[in-house]
Amino acid sequence: MSTPAPTKNTNEPIKHTTSPASRQAHQQWLLEITQLPTGTGKEGRVTAWIDRWLEDRPQITKHNDPHGNFELRLRESAESEHPIYFTAHLDHPGFALDEIRSDTELVVSFRGGVMSNYFPGAKIRIHGNDGDGFAMATIGDEIKTTNSEGAEESIKPFKQYTCTLDQTPNFDLATGMLGTWDLPDARIVDDEFGGVIHTNACDDLAAVAAALGALDELANLQAAGTPIGDIRVLFTLAEEVGFIGAIGASRDGFMPKGSRIIALENSRAFTDSPIHGGPIVRVGDRISIFSPELTGAVAKVAERIAGGPATPTASQKNSSQPSWKWQRKLMAGGACEASVYCAYGYTATCVCLPLGNYHNMAGLGEAQAGTHEKDFGGPPRVGCEFVGLDDYAGMIDLLIGCGIDLPSSPGFVERIEKLWTDTKFVLKSDA
Repeated sequence: MSTPAPTKNTNEPIKHTTSPASRQAHQQWLLEITQLPTGTGKEGRVTAWIDRWLEDRPQITKHNDPHGNFELRLRESAESEHPIYFTAHLDHPGFALDEIRSDTELVVSFRGGVMSNYFPGAKIRIHGNDGDGFAMATIGDEIKTTNSEGAEESIKPFKQYTCTLDQTPNFDLATGMLGTWDLPDARIVDDEFGGVIHTNACDDLAAVAAALGALDELANLQAAGTPIGDIRVLFTLAEEVGFIGAIGASRDGFMPKGSRIIALENSRAFTDSPIHGGPIVRVGDRISIFSPELTGAVAKVAERIAGGPATPTASQKNSSQPSWKWQRKLMAGGACEASVYCAYGYTATCVCLPLGNYHNMAGLGEAQAGTHEKDFGGPPRVGCEFVGLDDYAGMIDLLIGCGIDLPSSPGFVERIEKLWTDTKFVLKSDA
């Protein structure tokens, strides 16, 4: 195996500008992909879209693992022991049809994390095979089991609900079919920052679209003569029920142990991690802190693109904030696949998009506080997820920058040793 091309590791800004035509294509992919019905173990429609996308891109190859995960590679890049991976998962919280009790009564299970009070009376779609469309249904009661102490509890591992068909489907129902929330068509709402997309499943399909956009740009740069190293995209399955696809790929060593992995996510936005604040270099989640050196390297790329840090330091003026925005946050409200990769000995970090209506839970803050009924005059209801178009474009920019030149940054020990060498003279002061 050949070694990867050496990185420049300079402080010069990365010189790449994505054309308006490419930006428009990336936005169109975002619209299309995030509307695809998908769920844990039911990711086939997204995979089929990517396969069609690949038909026009012979410079990108696809490699499958035994678990249904797959990676994309640039054909002209020499394979190395230290590839850079962008990873994203293809599923989103959704339903599976478990039982057909009668012509109208069904039992569905839910795979993913959504608060229980979003379910009663909610409308869902039971999807037939491709081309068959879907049948509308209404969620009823949760089906519970009795534990050894005689108390009722949710069925494990996936909560089950009764479900009543609102119409007779024009296809034959079968157990295992995918169900999704009934949501409006995707739309872009203009605002002063360039727009927000409201759509079915940003998590994690917006990241899937961003990874494809970055890989496409890197392939075009390579074709035009820019040296591009061993850049790969890994798409995983079943993240929403415990990172199962990522665990399988890690256990098998599908990625070389010397890989540097940048997991892509959509994380719930907060006041200090807002939509339109730029893509977030995520230093950790509620489970772990990611690989500090890789996080620092990705942050260095963001600084190069922006021309400055995410937040002005104490010695800088606020006016020094860059026009290209980015953020650096912990994002401890959830967990992501980077923690899995780190647990299996990989060097990994995360870049995420700030997300509204996390897991389709509109009014989540009020639902968690128990004030939804008072504040909105009714029980919690699902809604479209949403992300900023500028944040999405920024994620693509950042990934392109990492693909062109991700620094092999020195470790913290090396940096503090340099501080010691350069500044230890102050300890000998006679004052």
